[in-house]
Amino acid sequence: AACGGSDKAEFTVAGSVNGLVYDDLVLTNAGVPLKVAPPTTAGASVRFAFPDKLEYGDTYDVRVLTHPKHQFCEPSAPPDGLYANNADTAGRLRTIDIAIACKISEYTVGGTITGLTGAGLVLANGSTGGTYTAETPKNPPATTPIAYELPPVKFGTTYGVTVSKQPAGQVCTVANPTGT
Repeated sequence: AACGGSDKAEFTVAGSVNGLVYDDLVLTNAGVPLKVAPPTTAGASVRFAFPDKLEYGDTYDVRVLTHPKHQFCEPSAPPDGLYANNADTAGRLRTIDIAIACKISEYTVGGTITGLTGAGLVLANGSTGGTYTAETPKNPPATTPIAYELPPVKFGTTYGVTVSKQPAGQVCTVANPTGT
C-alpha cells in the first residue's frame, strides 16, 4: 500500500482576467469580495487570488459582483478548457485556475429621420463601415419620423454618420453627425 498527501489539503481560488481595461471589477466567492485592478501593461492579463483557502471537498463559485464602468466581464472557458470553470469542488482538479473575460461595452449609434419622401436614402458610420438603408415610407407625410440604428461602436470610439446616398428628389443632412 502507498499513502501520500494529507487530509488537510488546501486550495487557493485563483485565476486570470483577460481584456480588463477599467477599474472597479469586483469578483465574489462565498460572499467574499475581491477587487481586481486592470493590468499596468495594456492588453496583458491580470492574476487574482482570493485570500481564504479551501479544504478538499469545499465548493467555490466565483461570480462578477461589480462590472467595471464601460465593460462587461464574465467567467469564460480557459484557453485549454471547453467550459467556464468558475464553480466546482476543491480537489477535483489539482489547482483552481478560473478564467474571466472582459469586453468593452458597445453602444448603438442611431436617431430619427424626418421629412423623407423619396427612395434610396443610405446612412453610413465611417468608423465601423456600417450602413442603414431607409425604407421609403408608404403614403408618407413629410413629418413622420423614422427611427434608425447603425451597428454599435465600442465605448471610447469615435463615430461619424454621413449620408452616403441621397434619396430620389431630396437632399438630406445629418444633425450631430460625430461624437465619441
